[in-house]
Amino acid sequence: MNPSPMPFVTSLYAGLIALLLVVLALRVSLNRRRAAVGIGDGGDAVLARAVRAHANAVEWALPVLLLLLVTELVRAPVGMLHVAGIALVAARVLHAIGLSSSAGYSRGRFLGILLNWLVLVVLALYDIVAFARYAMA
Repeated sequence: MNPSPMPFVTSLYAGLIALLLVVLALRVSLNRRRAAVGIGDGGDAVLARAVRAHANAVEWALPVLLLLLVTELVRAPVGMLHVAGIALVAARVLHAIGLSSSAGYSRGRFLGILLNWLVLVVLALYDIVAFARYAMA
C-alpha cells in the first residue's frame, strides 16, 4: 500500500477556519472591552452572541476539519475535498453572521448549521465506507 499523501487540501481549509476563529475571537475581545467585562458576558447581549459565535465555530469546525483530514488521507477525490472545505467555511461564516445579528432564529444560523451538519455527515460516511473497503480487501 502506498503512503498517504500530504494533506494539502485540508491545510488550506484549516488555515481559513483558523483565520475565521481569530476574527471571531477579536470580536469577543473588542466587545469585552466595550462592555468592561473580563469573564462571562456580564449580561451584555452583544457580547454573549460574540462569545457563542466563537465557541460554536470551535465546537463544530474542528471535528469537521478532523474528518476532512482523515478523508484526504484515505485518498478521497480532490474535488470532493474542496467542495467539503468550501462548504465548511461558508457554513461557519453564515452561522457567525447569523448569530452575531440575532440571538433568535436567523437564516444565516439555520443555513450555516445545516450545511455544517451536512458536511460532517458526508465526510463521516465517506470515512466509514473507506474503512469498510479497506477491511474487506
